[in-house]
Amino acid sequence: MIAEAMRVLDRTPEKTLLVVDEKKRLLGSLTDGDIRRYILQDNNLDRNISGGYCKNPISVQKDDYTKNDLKNLFKENRISVIPVVNRLGKLVDYLTIEDVSKGTTAGANGRAQIYAPVVIMAGGKGTRLEPFTKILPKPLVPVGGRAVIDIIMEKFRNFGLDHFYISVNHKAKIIKAYFEERKPGCTISYLDEKEPLGTAGSLRMLIGQVTGPVFISTCDNIIDTDYADLHAFHTQNNYDITLVASLKEFNIPYGVCEVEKSGSLSMIREKPEFNFLVNTGLYILNERVIHAIPEGTVFHMTDLINKVKKQGGSIGVYPIGDNSWIDIGEWSEYRNAIDALEGGVVGL
Repeated sequence: MIAEAMRVLDRTPEKTLLVVDEKKRLLGSLTDGDIRRYILQDNNLDRNISGGYCKNPISVQKDDYTKNDLKNLFKENRISVIPVVNRLGKLVDYLTIEDVSKGTTAGANGRAQIYAPVVIMAGGKGTRLEPFTKILPKPLVPVGGRAVIDIIMEKFRNFGLDHFYISVNHKAKIIKAYFEERKPGCTISYLDEKEPLGTAGSLRMLIGQVTGPVFISTCDNIIDTDYADLHAFHTQNNYDITLVASLKEFNIPYGVCEVEKSGSLSMIREKPEFNFLVNTGLYILNERVIHAIPEGTVFHMTDLINKVKKQGGSIGVYPIGDNSWIDIGEWSEYRNAIDALEGGVVGL
């Protein structure tokens, strides 16, 4: 199933699965990009992966390649894994780019670098995290010994994104004092809301300050994904807005009755599971979209998305696995975030 494949991919550093038959003969490969395109065909998360994986993956035969051959294959095909097969096509091993040559991609931690401004919406009161937020602004709530906003910014900085706009209102002086004291080594500008403007209202202040695509993030969601791939997905598909959506599974702990129109029972589905793609609060939007935001009034991202759609704009959806998103916006999720971060599910 697609949902299960996404969960396995989340736990795989190479973000690639190798598909084999019952005799371990290589059938294909499945990357997070493959599965993303497969999902977007019809948004059916419950079908199997038979139509979604690459049927002709790049592979090499055991003991029949050189290190230089591998370097060229990785470079020319922009892949992260090369399966190794024997003469009968049976999978015997796989190689990663790290196996061949350290640091073959540019940038921090071997990641591709991109250049775009990042806005972090940090003006909310965080009432769902009281009593923490009676004292601290939500962006400074500690997660694993660090302020959550530091973790969020680090995820962006790993891909070369180091110019941040922070939208502030509630406890703005504390947030500014924190960064003045900390000196994080990146460029920080502030969007000062005199009154709360919703999740998109303050973005109008960016007019004349930014060009090209802009990342928008809430301050209570940690997203562990390939931001360079997300940026490429947005630009190559010419979307006006792209939102990141996470796979979420919901279980109903009861037998669910399906009833016919006559009122008779059709069947009982015992403890069914449902998979959905839900909005994570991470977006990319084009600079021109900002002009659609009204001045000086409460305006949310959902309002902006609906307005852009009505005007004929295009909205993209970038799916990620459920282990790639941690929400700390309320107490139950905050406790889950601590467990996930301590358990290494999403790295600090």
